[in-house]
Amino acid sequence: MKLTKRLAAVCGELEKCDTFADVGCDHGYCTLYMLEKGLCRTAQISDISAKSLKKAQALLSSYIAEGRVCPVVCDGLAGIDRGTEQVLIAGMGGEEIVKILSDGFLPPKLVLQPMKKAEKVRAFLLGRGYALLHDHTFYAEKKFYDLIKAVKGGKQEEYNKDMLSFGRENIISPTEDFAKMLERDISRCREGRESAAEGRAEIDARLKKLEGLYDETCRRLRSH
Repeated sequence: MKLTKRLAAVCGELEKCDTFADVGCDHGYCTLYMLEKGLCRTAQISDISAKSLKKAQALLSSYIAEGRVCPVVCDGLAGIDRGTEQVLIAGMGGEEIVKILSDGFLPPKLVLQPMKKAEKVRAFLLGRGYALLHDHTFYAEKKFYDLIKAVKGGKQEEYNKDMLSFGRENIISPTEDFAKMLERDISRCREGRESAAEGRAEIDARLKKLEGLYDETCRRLRSH
């Protein structure tokens, strides 16, 4: 099975565990990865839409027949076993991920790939006693993605305002991908400023922040 670059990055954060759940599982590729690599004993796959879930059920039919995969039509974590050791939620907005966790339960291990509002996810996890083991941005299939790996009860690293906004690893040990994302955001900000009829002060403040962060990111990259 050949994964897309995005899914390969997501799967690269998954750990060996006894029980695994992929919430909003799409085609089920991440669960197939876990099973083929021998990284979990059993798994649950879920989606709010029975029609959407059928794609993953088809891919994982042999494992379902063996009783190792249980498909569940549910909203968020509502139908997921509360004793599940590791949960993956990828491809949803940050606010939606926070709602799913707030309405459901807090598993020991989480791998999260929010499509936007990643800062909401970081703040929620830190406020609930999670340690963020990995928290960075990567580029795949012409898009930028945030990827967060968290464990409940681990040692929490200090997060300042920039780390909450952009990701701790992006600030401490930035990558070329993060620098490119900042370049894109600066360009968008400048374009927005030119066309804005009002609110320029707010745009200018954000632009100044992004430009300063970009300069510091480039300095760190050069030093390595």
